[in-house]
This record gives sequence, structure tokens and C-alpha cells, in this order.
Amino acid sequence: MKALLLAPLLIALPVTVGAQAPKLQVEPSQPAPGALVRLTLTIDSVADSVASVRGTMAGEPLHFVAAGRGVWRALGAVPVDGEDSLWARVVIRRASGALEATRTALALEALPAPSVTTSPRLAVPERFTRPLDAATQARIARENARARAVGSRAHESPPRWTSAFQKPRTSRVTSQFGTGRAFNGAVASRHLGVDFAGAVGAPIKAANRGVVALVDTFFLAGRVVYIDHGGGLVTGYFHMSEPLVSKGDTVSRGQTIGRVGATGRVTGPHLHWTARYGTLTVDPLDLVALDPDWYRKSDGISSPAMGPPLRGSK
Repeated sequence: MKALLLAPLLIALPVTVGAQAPKLQVEPSQPAPGALVRLTLTIDSVADSVASVRGTMAGEPLHFVAAGRGVWRALGAVPVDGEDSLWARVVIRRASGALEATRTALALEALPAPSVTTSPRLAVPERFTRPLDAATQARIARENARARAVGSRAHESPPRWTSAFQKPRTSRVTSQFGTGRAFNGAVASRHLGVDFAGAVGAPIKAANRGVVALVDTFFLAGRVVYIDHGGGLVTGYFHMSEPLVSKGDTVSRGQTIGRVGATGRVTGPHLHWTARYGTLTVDPLDLVALDPDWYRKSDGISSPAMGPPLRGSK
């Protein structure tokens, strides 16, 4: 899937005389739906230092860190099913009180809708594909809301990780992110995670350091564990036979947090690994590809204060 990076649009606000306009760049320049992207903000801060930076993208706050003289960086997410355009917006407040703003647009292509005729066909117990009663529908809605709430709360703490993210298993990937599936030839859905092969009881590792935010049994996902990594990032581990952690535990990168199972809507034992930036689901393999040194505050440079999220950003 392709996306076109449009030219940044600068908003005319009071600025320091002689200062260069801020510049906002997004990488990759052609992100797929569900991609984790890197934003780089370049600011002339010689004449008037930066007091705060606020930003949003796709309705989620951006957490900028000072990565060098005049350079700030943040992570953002592209929705899986979004509109045909997306804006990243930033407002900079100077020490003098002057404001500057910039924004960059992404033009996006939509993923093809899952289809029962063209998607791979999977066989699951009939209770997962027959029309759901009101109580089950309400349960699924509550579980989805709880997972989104975990993502929202991940914005409230700074990144808890300093090392690269790792895969939770080293086994074969059996299903990629974003693909369509048809269950029992009747129900189509999009696969919003990455599946790893594994026998029941095989170990599942934490992708990075974080705090366990949720441990429960969901209708579709089975036994689940969600880890809050801070900075808006969350990873989830589905279909476990046995969680080995409790809510509130601080886990280290590579720690065994559970065992592979076949709970929930599955065709057999495996691990479904998912990730969120805030409430937005992203491809978890984008976390593995992220260089932790890219998103790390430079020594001796103070990061600007973060104000409240901007309103009305999509």
C-alpha cells in the first residue's frame, strides 16, 4: 500500500524575527496502513529557546524528545482503516511566549476490505461464527474498550524501554499483519497482529520492558496479557494457555510472561502478537524494526515540556 507525503504547511503565528520556520518530516514517506512512523521536527532555537512542543497525529498525542541541537523526534501511527488523508500537527512555544506551528499531510490508500470469497479460509468452532447474542456482543464491546483504554493510559508515562523491541517468539510467522481471513466461509475479518507458530506450553517472551496493564480471558482473544511500555506503546499477547504474570508487574525485555495456547477464536495453538500506539493498532514488527537510539533523548539536552494534546487533529 502506498501513501504520498505532501509538502508541509506552515501556519502563520507570532515568531521570533530572523528565526527559520520549523520543519516537520515523516518517515517512512510512504507508510502502509497500520504503520508506526517516525517524525522529525527541526527548529531554529538559537535566538529564542523552545519551552514546549505539542503535537497530534490521527487523534493521538505525539511525544517529542530532544534528539540534538534543534532536532526533536516522536513516534506516531497510521490508522489501519482511515480516511484518504492524515495530518501530523505540531505547535511550538518559545521561551518568549511566541508560537510557531507546522503540519505535514499524508495521502493514504485504503487496504482492500476482507472478503469471504478472496480471503484465506479458516475453520473455527461454530460458536465463533454463528450470529452472536446480545450478551456476547456486549462482552466483546467491553473487552475491546478495555484494550483501547490500556493504549490511552500508555500516553501517561514516558517510555519504559531503552533497548530494541524483540519478537515474543523465534518460531515461524504463520500470518502477517493486515491480511484478510474468512472463518468457516462466513465471517470475514482483518488480521490485526502477527501470528507465531508454537505448541501448547511453549514460552512467550515480553517484547520489551514495561508494566503489565491487563490479564484476563476475552471471548475472541482467549487468555490475554497486555504490557504498557510507556510513551503510548502497548503490546498484547493472545490465546495463551497460561499467563505467568499479574497486573501491575514490571517485566523485563525477554522475560517469559506466558505460554502458547489455543484459547479464544483459533484454528489451533499459536501466539497472536499485537501492538498499539494509543488506541491505534499498528504492525508489531514495526516495533522490532525501530532503532531505540533514534528515539532517545540526547545527553545534556533538555526535552521541551509537553502541553495538552491539540484538538481536532485527524
